[in-house]
Amino acid sequence: MKKTDIHSIGRENAFELIGKQWMLVTAGTKEHFNTMTASWGGIGFLWNKPVAFVFIRPERFTHQFTETNSRMTLSFFPEECRKALQLCGTKSGRDTNKVAETGLTPVELESGAITFQEARLTLDCRKLFKTDMQAADFVDKAVLNQWYNEKPGGSLHSVYVVEIEGVYE
Repeated sequence: MKKTDIHSIGRENAFELIGKQWMLVTAGTKEHFNTMTASWGGIGFLWNKPVAFVFIRPERFTHQFTETNSRMTLSFFPEECRKALQLCGTKSGRDTNKVAETGLTPVELESGAITFQEARLTLDCRKLFKTDMQAADFVDKAVLNQWYNEKPGGSLHSVYVVEIEGVYE
């Protein structure tokens, strides 16, 4: 895994990268971390910084790690790791040792953030902003109804805006 220029992200299609390939959101320390699969989020430019935004439900085990740590990684994998991503999206770290079950190899970055050796691309990020979604803030209530009322699966997401401080390939 080699640190590369942040502009290398520009070679990626964010819609494919996040929405179809999925990512692992990982927070914590090498001694105690958790990871979860996500397919909602984005990459852009805000406050004169390269950023990503990530959505995590408060009941997800990873949420407590994102709350208590200033950093997180967003890691993207080759297709042969799809089963590992499926497991990390369907099992909780409260009940499962995801690293043991998936065979993924944790790697500590120079910032102290955790990624995985098998990742083809990792964004090393620092939290800038967090807010919790509120039902009253949905302008289009159809979105609220479709994703939160008709498909109950937990509370509304916490939204994190994170600065991309490092890119690893």
